[in-house]
Amino acid sequence: MKAVVYEEYAKNDDFKSILQIQDLEEPKPKPTEVVFTVEAAALNYNDIWGMRGSPVPVPLPHISGSDAAGKVIAVGDQVSRIKVGDRIVSHTNMSCRVCSACTDGREYDCTNRTIWGFQTGPLWGAYAEVAHLPEVNVVKIPDTISYDDAAAASMTILTAWHMLVGRAKITPGQTVLIMGGGSGVGTFGIQIAKLYNCTVIATASPDKLDKCIRLGADYAVDHRQENWHKEVRSITKEIAKKTHTTPGIDLSFDHIGQTHWNKQLTLLKYGATLVSCGATTGYDAQTDLRHIFFKGTNILGSTQGTKAELEQGLYWMGRGKIKSAIDSVFSFENAADAHTKMLTGKGMFGKILLKPN
Repeated sequence: MKAVVYEEYAKNDDFKSILQIQDLEEPKPKPTEVVFTVEAAALNYNDIWGMRGSPVPVPLPHISGSDAAGKVIAVGDQVSRIKVGDRIVSHTNMSCRVCSACTDGREYDCTNRTIWGFQTGPLWGAYAEVAHLPEVNVVKIPDTISYDDAAAASMTILTAWHMLVGRAKITPGQTVLIMGGGSGVGTFGIQIAKLYNCTVIATASPDKLDKCIRLGADYAVDHRQENWHKEVRSITKEIAKKTHTTPGIDLSFDHIGQTHWNKQLTLLKYGATLVSCGATTGYDAQTDLRHIFFKGTNILGSTQGTKAELEQGLYWMGRGKIKSAIDSVFSFENAADAHTKMLTGKGMFGKILLKPN
């Protein structure tokens, strides 16, 4: 089978210098595993971390890729719920399933968890023609969802659903701020908030604002402007007049981090919530604590999610209420270009996919 492999880390993000197509033997299923063709795989930022060998080194030689969708071609003799021919997508959070966190329904808090295609290996990830996973780490895809859409959703709809539904306990009628609405996780954040009948203000770069509106956001603001938060505040005043409520944000959905952190805090109502799953602009954010203790603000961290949450997100995708935003599709041979595009983010809206052909 064909796979995208690297055997050393990239210096100065020179991905072309390390990525190569190799011909490897197809995997055979272990007793509790399924083997499937990879019809589509999606890029995530952890693929770049892997090629950098930072913030944590990954096993070498390495096959990246955490999100894959395809058709099952073999199953182990202890597999009970998945059969040959099933259409499946990966659930990337590989936890021990027996610790107190896992048995409490918090597999994302498992101290022994690993992310498939990032921390696994050597040579165990999605960027291959054929891949294998434990049965507990795959989910059946509804018939109405394509392989492309499922791969694009795998980690991002899971992350967004866990942030808004699992952690922040979103409720109908809230005013929700979706930071970085043009990102993979942001596109799903917009749609989940609208599924809950919330008023959504999305932020994005200027070229993505109209796309956020078309995806369902009620308002879109350029967060590259110095005073972007003042525009958001003005919008919340308009909303408050119409709804006879207090101006401000009930729930802020963040993965941008350092550069926009304090300004988000200024926008929150008393008793409001900010939920964060990342920090793409940096982690060393300064915090004005008055916006936390005086307003009774809830600050929540969030990572990954449960298999059940992925199934919930896919259910609504299958009903046509949520859709994947796919930016572009690259072949395995052009994997370096795909990762460079993701790194720069220039003009990118939604997910980038890789396909064997």
